[in-house]
Amino acid sequence: MDAQDSEDPKQSTADMTAFVQNLLQQMQSRFQTMSESIITKIDEMGNRIDELEQSINDLRSEMGIEASAPSVPSKPKDEPKTGNDPS
Repeated sequence: MDAQDSEDPKQSTADMTAFVQNLLQQMQSRFQTMSESIITKIDEMGNRIDELEQSINDLRSEMGIEASAPSVPSKPKDEPKTGNDPS
């Protein structure tokens, strides 16, 4: 019985190691799947934003509003400080 008792901890450790490795592999697989899904959704959102931007530009053209008056300023308000530049 002593030989059997000395084998049980080793077998138990091996079983636990295999279980943990399998669990980690499953988690890695799930995280990889989730990561790919998130990246795909971000790409889709980027495409939809591009399409929306194009639609807005098309509507502006139809209305006679040129792209020279963007709804989002191209330069931050902090930039026009050339008069205070010491150089």
